[in-house]
Amino acid sequence: MRQSTRSEVDPFIVMDVMEQARAAEEAGRHIIHMEVGQPGTGAPKAARDRLAAEMAAGPLGYTVALGRPDLRAGIAALYDEWYGIDLDPARVVLTAGASGAFILAFTSLFDARARVALGEPCYPSYRQILSALSLEPVGLQTHAETRFQPTPDHLDDSLDGLVVASPANPTGTMLFKPELTALTEACADRDISLISDEIYHGLQYDARAVSALEVTDDVYVINSFSKYFSMTGWRLGWMVVPPDHIRTVERLAQNMFICPSHAAQVVALGALSPEGRAELDQHRDTYARNRVILQDGLQAAGLSNTAPADGAFYVYADVSHLTDDTLAFAARILDEAGVSVTPGLDFDKARGAGTLRFSYARATDDIEEGVARLTRFFDSL
Repeated sequence: MRQSTRSEVDPFIVMDVMEQARAAEEAGRHIIHMEVGQPGTGAPKAARDRLAAEMAAGPLGYTVALGRPDLRAGIAALYDEWYGIDLDPARVVLTAGASGAFILAFTSLFDARARVALGEPCYPSYRQILSALSLEPVGLQTHAETRFQPTPDHLDDSLDGLVVASPANPTGTMLFKPELTALTEACADRDISLISDEIYHGLQYDARAVSALEVTDDVYVINSFSKYFSMTGWRLGWMVVPPDHIRTVERLAQNMFICPSHAAQVVALGALSPEGRAELDQHRDTYARNRVILQDGLQAAGLSNTAPADGAFYVYADVSHLTDDTLAFAARILDEAGVSVTPGLDFDKARGAGTLRFSYARATDDIEEGVARLTRFFDSL
């Protein structure tokens, strides 16, 4: 049968790396996982208990397309707590993971062949989802001087949209209020639709993460229960849209997804509870310790050129003095050191052959062992 040209997207390299690590483990090796952006913990106990109770009470059928009203209200309350924003719960749209949110956002905002800008290095699936929707991803080369974040100088009138991420994957860098304000004003001046990826909010260390909603209502904000809330496999995200976009997104969601997973929505309600949040904040304390261990270890191993790791759970390192092929280099690290890391090619087609991403989302003992193995590996070069 024929295949569409828009299906010709690149593989998600980190998933291939995960498979290589799995195969090594199946062969009997002990692998330290620093490749995947996934908490080493699961959903909080309060969340799991809530699901068990609701399952015992009756079947979990369809919810309305935009998600359970009580969960949307709980998310709106979180914006008041974290940012001091009085958010109408009607603007909160629950989605099938942040990936589902991006599909809805791109479909709602852009017609075929629209040009949507991405500050590179960036999360690779932005590019692939855009391509699969017959949209044109436009890479913007960012630099250390601007914390690997796009600036108004990157923008021009040929663009229809801009995706920003703070804290960003793979760099962990954040956009603060002055930079967000400048970008939103530049987008408004050029009629560029702004999408703010905030899925790592709640995981920041030296300064508070700023939401684009603190600056403007003319934005699609995307978040997820995968990272801070430690619910990756439950596949539940959300987005906040302008009031006049609610019905548009609702019509798309009804037809594309019917509704997000009801079970995941129940778990999310438990995760938002005081007991759930207390457990999740302990996870963040673990990441904070891991961050210091990994940064100090990479520095000692000679990898001193890293992006500022403001948030998330990544360190993005320049290894161009050691290799011009990080795909092969990552495979060598896996083979010789037993540590799985992600080559930068996933995130930056132009410069990724000289960068690696290290995740510190696992248990502290794993990070300590991983750093010890990496130190021995780099000392041997």
